[in-house]
Amino acid sequence: MAHELRQPTPENRPLLERRKELRALDSALTGLRDSVDGVPQAPRGGLLAFTGPGGMGKTALLNQARARARAQGFTVLSGRAGEKEQELAFHLVRQVVQPALASMDEQELRTFLGGWYDIVAAALGLVATPSGHVPDPTGVRDGLDWVMTRLAVMKAPVVLLLDDLHWADVESLSWLASFAPRAVDLSMLIVVAFRPELPLEAAAFSAPSADLGNRPFTLAPLSATAVARIIRDEVGEDAEDAFCEECWEVTGGSPFEAVELSIRLGERNLRGTGDDLPAMRDLAAAVKGPGLIERLQGFGTTTVRFAYAAAVLGKAIAPDLAARIAAIGSTAAAEATEKLRGARILADGEGPGGSLEFVHPLIATTIYRSIGASLREGMHNSAAEAVRAAGLGHAAAARHLLEVPCEGSSEAVRCLREAAREALHSGAPEAARRLLNRALQEPPLPEERAALLHELACATFLIKPTATVAHLREALAEPGIDPELRASMVYRLTQALAHTDRMAEAATVAAEEAQRAAAHPRIRLRMQGDHFVWSAFRTDEADSAGRSRALARLADRLSGRGLEERYILGSRAWDAMMCGEPRQKALAYAEEALRGGLSWTHENRGFEVPVSVALVFMYCDQPRRAEELFAKGMAECESKGWRGSHLALGQTLSGYIRYRRGSLAEAENLVREGLRIADRVEGGVPAQWFAIGILIQTLLARGRTPARRHVPLRRHHPERGHLPRPAHRLRRAAPGGGPARRRRSPAVPRRRVAGGPGLAQPRVVPLAAGAGLGSVPQCARPGGAPCAGRREAGPGLRRGIGDRPGHARPGGGDGR
Repeated sequence: MAHELRQPTPENRPLLERRKELRALDSALTGLRDSVDGVPQAPRGGLLAFTGPGGMGKTALLNQARARARAQGFTVLSGRAGEKEQELAFHLVRQVVQPALASMDEQELRTFLGGWYDIVAAALGLVATPSGHVPDPTGVRDGLDWVMTRLAVMKAPVVLLLDDLHWADVESLSWLASFAPRAVDLSMLIVVAFRPELPLEAAAFSAPSADLGNRPFTLAPLSATAVARIIRDEVGEDAEDAFCEECWEVTGGSPFEAVELSIRLGERNLRGTGDDLPAMRDLAAAVKGPGLIERLQGFGTTTVRFAYAAAVLGKAIAPDLAARIAAIGSTAAAEATEKLRGARILADGEGPGGSLEFVHPLIATTIYRSIGASLREGMHNSAAEAVRAAGLGHAAAARHLLEVPCEGSSEAVRCLREAAREALHSGAPEAARRLLNRALQEPPLPEERAALLHELACATFLIKPTATVAHLREALAEPGIDPELRASMVYRLTQALAHTDRMAEAATVAAEEAQRAAAHPRIRLRMQGDHFVWSAFRTDEADSAGRSRALARLADRLSGRGLEERYILGSRAWDAMMCGEPRQKALAYAEEALRGGLSWTHENRGFEVPVSVALVFMYCDQPRRAEELFAKGMAECESKGWRGSHLALGQTLSGYIRYRRGSLAEAENLVREGLRIADRVEGGVPAQWFAIGILIQTLLARGRTPARRHVPLRRHHPERGHLPRPAHRLRRAAPGGGPARRRRSPAVPRRRVAGGPGLAQPRVVPLAAGAGLGSVPQCARPGGAPCAGRREAGPGLRRGIGDRPGHARPGGGDGR
């Protein structure tokens, strides 16, 4: 069975001097079978890669793989990247997956994809207008893993063919490279072809691991003997040796050029004699390069314009679109098509609607590069309009707008913004950033500039938070911003400032905005809440006691009806616990905050407060309640496709709760899973350091001292030779309000290391600052005196795991 986007195939010709590659292909296909000559075997997948310059016969080898896989009854999935489609996020992935899902309606797709539908539907191009939560890139990659794994299992054995991988969009390439190692266990053979200039994202294909496959087969030029065989197959066995030798010289042994030359020699009825050498050289020159353009121009202006339009469109050329871009009628387009078919420039494609394709990418590249700059820009502009009019989507139109000079077109800005929104919902923030940057340069209308800058800031947040800060400050300087939009901008600004370890600045921005929003009580309350959140986690706060008193006064006036009020109540619960107030009071505030719900995935709220509230239950002797909240929050993250730093920290802190309860084996498993998730997040996140610190302490508590030496401490920040300094003490209040005693506690990282680069991330740092998880620092009054309420701390702040590390209390208790 074949589920694929097929490519136009050349005439059936034997592949000369590719015996080694074909043997490897046959061996790999044999490995996919569950029996050989009646002898059962365990199917084994893998990777087979072919590389070489353009024209070396890579596509011909993939066509052989397709034919041989079909002959054995294997399922074939395929895709081919294009030079002009590199800006389209997940374009190659869609080619691979969409044909396999094409027969399903929406309900069947939802049933097939299950809970992954809302996460991967946009990336797979299954929805025209994405909506709902924006998944993070890690969640989308996990979803694509699931989809491809299920297809591989349902349709095993599977052969996945990927051509021209060097032109693949970054999003597809990154995912395919991470998925490729799974092929071994999935009865899937991945066959790829690429030129030597492969991007870094595809390192798995250029240097596969030993268990995945051999190194790529580098295709060598054909020998003079092989080229002579190709020439004689076309012009006859009487072709002279000197003539064939000259053919080899002018083609450089390129299989593509040799085959094209032989066909043209046959069309001219040349016999391969010395007298035919001048004509042969002219024909060889016309295969590619300037000679090809000269031959094309001989067909007339109309045909040239149609060929230019086809080159602008790229792959899967719709004749009616090409005609509209070339500004010619349907009759003239049909005539041009026939001429280009006869000249072996275009060929019939296998796509819908009688599409066309270039016979070889070298031809398409040569023609595209021959178009004058002004004409090329005008054709891309016409292509954007034609694509939009044809209903092919904003993303398809936007890739043409990226090639057009800025003209201040509001329609272009709208198209680019819509395409960026689709990219964000597809888990491709880098693609969204490129589109929004281009929209900003157009430029937009003055009244749209602030909103566009806000969208650009959101797209760059995970890529470059310092740029997010700059974009938002510029946006906030714009006049006449809607109050709700301004509040969202300020929140995102404070988040980005915290991400870059500028916590004091984040608190100041929130406080200033609270004063500014006096006419909008709900927004003012929200800004006050954000100010308290960021202030609570400052290490340089001058008057933490005063801030605690102000927070307490505000919280006591609130009923918890609105989301803003619940966040403030959650901050009050954390602050009460930190200051050692009676645990009943801290728990009461926590329950009030939870009464209306606190989401871990609210896109305009951090998850600092929800996670802090859950930790209040842990420190106040209700670990099972804390575990319930963490389980619910992590399930929410997974359902929304947030499978990066949020989930990593959730897993890690769940492990820490188990550690405090004495369930050390479970704690180790959870923390290792948190570390695994954190390691997958590009650029690294503080959850990695949390996990490393807690993992080391858990291993020590289990008596596995040698094992902790194997925890990789340097992999995330190679310039640092040490972990952030761990907090070693848990301040414990004595029963009955007696003098405080100190006990050692699980060693986990503090928020940052003085003098080192910030480890902050806006949704994570406050939790790191929150007493290093294992310590509850003083809430200092002026003069250094601790809050009086600390002496009344409940048993949750007095309990440790044991009297010292390595002596865990078995089982733990709930205390409820």
